[in-house]
Amino acid sequence: MASLAGTTLVWQGSALDRIWSLNPHAHKEPAPFGRVAGIAFLLLAATLTVACVCWLKRRPWGWRLAVAIIATQVLGNLVNIFMGDLLRGGIGFLIAGALLFYLLRPRLRSAFASGESSIGN
Repeated sequence: MASLAGTTLVWQGSALDRIWSLNPHAHKEPAPFGRVAGIAFLLLAATLTVACVCWLKRRPWGWRLAVAIIATQVLGNLVNIFMGDLLRGGIGFLIAGALLFYLLRPRLRSAFASGESSIGN
């Protein structure tokens, strides 16, 4: 989604712009920043891709990057809660918090240190 948003903001006026009709409110916030916001979204998409690849290869820094990304999401959801968006912030906080709790489990963390193959057990 970040790459799609970035693409539509960098190259405005394409057929992909119609995708924003699904969530026009989400388009109103980054649209004034145009290319700058689009490039930021594309950088975010690249970072998420690197995190995914390194996670699948069980690289220790891939685990650290995933923890940093999810922790940032937890903090962002807390900001939403304090700004008055209780429902969206609360649900996001619960989901991201559960993911962060999972990531910080010792067994999962040790899988990235040793290359162990049974992460889900």
